[in-house]
Amino acid sequence: MTPDATMAATLLASGGKLLIGGAWRDAASGKTFPTLNPATGETLLDIAEGDAPDIDDAVRAARAALDGPWGAMSAAERGKILWKIGDLLLQHAADAARLETLNGGKPITETTRIEVPLAADVFHYNAGAATKIEGSTIPVSGSYFNYTIREPLGVVGLIVPWNFPLLMAARKVAPALAAGNAVVLKPAEETPLTALRLGEIALEAGLPPGVLNVVPGFGPTAGAALVAHSGVAAIAFTGETSTGRTIMANAAGTTKKLSLELGGKSPNIVLDDADIDLAARGALSAIFYNKGEVCTAGSRLLIQKSIREPLIEKILARAAKMVPGDTLDPKTRLGALTSQDQVAKVERYVALGKKEGARLLVGGERATVGDGRGNFWKPTIFDGVRNDMTIAREEIFGPVLSVIDVDDFDHAIAIANETTYGLAAGIWTRDIKKAHRAARALQAGTVWINAYNLYDAASPYGGYKASGFGRESGMAGVDAYLQTKSVWVDLS
Repeated sequence: MTPDATMAATLLASGGKLLIGGAWRDAASGKTFPTLNPATGETLLDIAEGDAPDIDDAVRAARAALDGPWGAMSAAERGKILWKIGDLLLQHAADAARLETLNGGKPITETTRIEVPLAADVFHYNAGAATKIEGSTIPVSGSYFNYTIREPLGVVGLIVPWNFPLLMAARKVAPALAAGNAVVLKPAEETPLTALRLGEIALEAGLPPGVLNVVPGFGPTAGAALVAHSGVAAIAFTGETSTGRTIMANAAGTTKKLSLELGGKSPNIVLDDADIDLAARGALSAIFYNKGEVCTAGSRLLIQKSIREPLIEKILARAAKMVPGDTLDPKTRLGALTSQDQVAKVERYVALGKKEGARLLVGGERATVGDGRGNFWKPTIFDGVRNDMTIAREEIFGPVLSVIDVDDFDHAIAIANETTYGLAAGIWTRDIKKAHRAARALQAGTVWINAYNLYDAASPYGGYKASGFGRESGMAGVDAYLQTKSVWVDLS
């Protein structure tokens, strides 16, 4: 075994098996698939490959948990378990961060300081949310007493992406459990390790068997089986818009409740009255954090023409310092793209940008780190981009920034909204009136003012238009996993 594989095997006690009904087991087919370190190309572990029979077993185990100890547990008892999961994530933060870095190509500083603590915070927040789920009394006509009960949906299927494997799992698992549901979690096939580690931690925290089942596998097999299963009441999915549309179509046969957080092509607007130094730092973070593999990445930088030259100069100076490197080195700020497929996708879009007339200012090619086998890409910035160019319209999901000139506030808002997506947007200005006007005018689920990529377990997150529907985080995130029952009592 390579040193990285030895480390992964040490950090994951379950050995890459499926978690079903509280037990670690092989896939029914006996098949496995390798999960890789994108920074080295080395295999970390062979993972049990879940398929339709395993999904069916997981759904049955989840149903049994609902009909058994989990369904009988009080909200306060559920909350205590969720709080302990958050505590254990912090207790094992260093190990979880290493797993996330090894499997996802993220710099260890990001996973240690940001992603694992945020995941723990999600469990702590939802631990408190468990006891805040309330019905209401309604003054209906006639001699009747009417009240509502908020109830769990039942067994829910959660499908999470590869760009934030642990955090996205936490954002779905924690509110689903707080609401009293049982869960079948399918992590992305590229990055299953921290989802499996979360399963280990949940069992250690005292979560009853079958409440959280983790079934790694592939979308067309395990994912499709989860979406089609008649015993699954809801699907929450984060991923590409095209996949979300497929899930919508396939879920129609069983009329499941859906929550979809899909793609984005987020505008980041810098007006001529902005703090240019602050905006330059924010623009770089908006697109290059997590190698640009962020749904809300500020991939379209809309700059008011009068300040374009000094702002671009500052951005290029900062970009020159962002050198991809060893993901386990605390000094590294730019990691490896998650897969070879993602590298090929970025290459295609860079070629299209050049072909359609955009000016490549920096980057545009792979970076060599170590022996050159990793999926590293240089920070890439295009200037002279029009909003109708492919690189401005389609989600690249990599460290590629498109700079678009705008004339004024109104022009910036028009260009920002001229997209099929609506996940997030940013605006940089010292004018408080313009800032709030923009927040209202921008067609996006999240708007950042003089900031970018801010998140909190208490703040709702989700998209407009082709970026999906439903909200994660906050009490809105818990609501996604609840249904309302109306009760009538005749008092006459």
